[in-house]
Amino acid sequence: MANNSFNCGLEAALAVIGGKWKPLVLFHLAQDVHRYGELRRAIGSVTDKVLIQQLKELERDEIISRNDFQEIPPKVEYSLTPFGRSLAMALGALCSWGTEHRQTVERIRDRRTPTLAPN
Repeated sequence: MANNSFNCGLEAALAVIGGKWKPLVLFHLAQDVHRYGELRRAIGSVTDKVLIQQLKELERDEIISRNDFQEIPPKVEYSLTPFGRSLAMALGALCSWGTEHRQTVERIRDRRTPTLAPN
């Protein structure tokens, strides 16, 4: 039988927020309850397929809850569970770090991005 325990707490956190979009979903839901379209607009360049998949995974992992009002037209709201709120609070320091170092990170990112040579 394989040992499936995490070596450190960071591994456990990344197991539920791994990927590009889940932390952004958490950030926006930490501000308020959102309907799907609101989340989609707030996050930006994520595709519907990927966002739906990420929302399902976050719900499965008990980070968010999905409230389907069973109405026509459909009305569904997403919110953080208490477990998800605790994770969002933990991400607050990371968000602050990103805000503080945004210009440096942008400079580094731009340096890594290959530029196309003019023809």
